[in-house]
Amino acid sequence: MALNMAHQIGTLAGTQIPTEVTTGEQPSSATASASAVWKAPLANLRCKTANEIVSPPMLTPPLSPRSAANRSPLMSPMLRPDLSAACQAYATLAPLEKAEDEESAVAWKEGGRREEKKGIPVYVMMPLDSVTYGNRVNRKKAMNASLQALKSAGVEGIMIDVWWGLVEREAPGVYNWGGYAELLEMAKKHGLKVQAVMSFHQCGGNVGDSCTIPLPKWVTEEIDKDPDLAYTDQWGRRNYEYVSLGCDTIPALKGRTPVQCYTDFMRAFRDNFKHLLGDTIVEIQVGMGPAGELRYPSYPEENGTWKFPGIGAFQCYDKYMLSSLKAAAEAAGKAEWGSTGPTDAGNYNNWPEDTPFFKKEGGGWNSTYGEFFLSWYSQMLLEHGERILSLATSSFEGAGVKISVKVAGIHWHYGTRSHAPELTAGYYNTRYRDGYLPIAQMLACHGAVFNFTCIEMRDHEQPQDALCAPEKLVRQVALATAAAQVPLAGENALPRYDEYAHEQILQASSLNIDGSSDDREMCAFTYLRMNPSLFQPENWRGFVAFVKKMNEGKGAHQCWEQVEREAEHFVHITQPFVQEAAVALMH
Repeated sequence: MALNMAHQIGTLAGTQIPTEVTTGEQPSSATASASAVWKAPLANLRCKTANEIVSPPMLTPPLSPRSAANRSPLMSPMLRPDLSAACQAYATLAPLEKAEDEESAVAWKEGGRREEKKGIPVYVMMPLDSVTYGNRVNRKKAMNASLQALKSAGVEGIMIDVWWGLVEREAPGVYNWGGYAELLEMAKKHGLKVQAVMSFHQCGGNVGDSCTIPLPKWVTEEIDKDPDLAYTDQWGRRNYEYVSLGCDTIPALKGRTPVQCYTDFMRAFRDNFKHLLGDTIVEIQVGMGPAGELRYPSYPEENGTWKFPGIGAFQCYDKYMLSSLKAAAEAAGKAEWGSTGPTDAGNYNNWPEDTPFFKKEGGGWNSTYGEFFLSWYSQMLLEHGERILSLATSSFEGAGVKISVKVAGIHWHYGTRSHAPELTAGYYNTRYRDGYLPIAQMLACHGAVFNFTCIEMRDHEQPQDALCAPEKLVRQVALATAAAQVPLAGENALPRYDEYAHEQILQASSLNIDGSSDDREMCAFTYLRMNPSLFQPENWRGFVAFVKKMNEGKGAHQCWEQVEREAEHFVHITQPFVQEAAVALMH
């Protein structure tokens, strides 16, 4: 029988595409050699070229998720993402070069010792709305084609947000894993590994949030009854992104504490997907705050409350946090310090020098009171992380998965003495104090991975009047994780498809600090994010080349231009089949 469209494209790529079989139809087993269709020009050619100076693209500060410029293309009804993502993905179903034999997937050292091949595995974040409110996979055909394309590009796996607000939406202890079970099986079918994020936060209100997924209905009902379960600033503004850590141990959620709710959720996930743990699911990232990061919601974009590069605001004014502050002040013999947080720290959109508390000369941050308050505030965050992490590691003990925690890359005003935005987020990091080493040490105690963002950024791309320094920040975190002997993984903070960003990621992930040439590299990199823009021919060519270089690791010298030429040739050859696939998908 004639090959269907998926098989035709799969034949061209040298890879058979799994297709859904309708009743009464038997799947075809026909295959053909890709060499009969085309041959990549000089696929194994390697060359060394001097690094060219590439002008960086024009960047803007993080955009509001409500703005048109930052809205995910996947959410636009005009783009028909079920067609555009799928057909663009079909154009790229095969790797540019034949995969090396499994025998060569490991390196042999002198003395016959066999070691894993060097390189940094690349994962790709799935769309935030990969699972619908109906607990089904969103845009299933496009998702299937896209996963096949990612696998063909040499991607190790994908990252999936497992939303608390979807799975346990209706009632406490009632879990609906429907869409996730289907999505995880799709990943397994395509041979992709999965980083599963236990997303205990709200989706919506942060940079890049393209949809809204609130906390479970029964949780928001309890917050409505007791608003102090929500983080609160000094003006009484409540933040509903994540339950306040001040009530971690208070049985305020239908008789359970928030930490018990998180633990029960993780154990239910473990029990439901135990057959995939350690094989398909290789990492559990534990959400610990807004955007899944271990921090306070100090810079919320929702309703225009905060705009880059404002310093943010302390989030310690709910009654549970204030109760802890009062006890800490009394224990320190300073009861007068326990009634409130700093009252002179400005507002969300001030700059450090606008405020008495954060200014460089005589600022309250560097006073005895400032040291007391900032130590308490950051310690509360550390204890929150410790509390959840200890239960996560025990829940997944022996399951063969890594446990990771995400830390925010707050790079603006990094060049100031006080590092105000980091302080309001809960990182006690100043010119005179390392705020990331305690976090790294806490993670090291549990064998967890330190996941950090803003890996793609360069200092000079950011507003210099705000003294932004993402490269210096990444370097500090790399040194802290090295000192604590904890693995470091990375993510890009904003979508980037240009070679300039790719080169920065390659450099940062190699962890060549001060010219160090040791073998330490990031243990993984997660690319933000899978969407139709990624599969545009120009972006896809660059991405395939980037993944290849990441997989080769330190010391790779393959010519970047040659790899891109091979990708361009491949996209050109498959274009007619992509157009036919688009027509086939519409019917």
